[in-house]
Amino acid sequence: MIGEKVVLRARMSAGDAHYAGELINGSKILDYFGDVATELCIRYDGDESLFRSYENVEFLAPVYAGDFIEYYGWIEKVGNTSRRMQFEAYKVIELARDPQLASSAANVLKEPVLVGRATGTLIVRKELQRPEFGDPKFHAE
Repeated sequence: MIGEKVVLRARMSAGDAHYAGELINGSKILDYFGDVATELCIRYDGDESLFRSYENVEFLAPVYAGDFIEYYGWIEKVGNTSRRMQFEAYKVIELARDPQLASSAANVLKEPVLVGRATGTLIVRKELQRPEFGDPKFHAE
């Protein structure tokens, strides 16, 4: 791992639900991985970058409206213009969904549940790289 991990926490809303039972489409996880990747490139290069590709995308557990998900990312390898990253998403809070409880009842999970992971490659053109405006903690290779 190069530098530090970046983490973003977001709650899945009813508007994010795509399937019956308020199930969230896996592509929503990729949206947030993209946000994490953008922050990583800003911290490393001082530029937002362009996402080139995802590979090894896995959706490992269902995500529903009301769930709180933590998205982690880190830079694994730096090339001349490429930045290879790893991403993981964990469910940390979920609605209780118990008919005996209020619809607002929620549970903090004792152990986070890995709901998705992926590898991605981003590109920062050489002329756009400005590491002097990035975060020095991301250059502690």
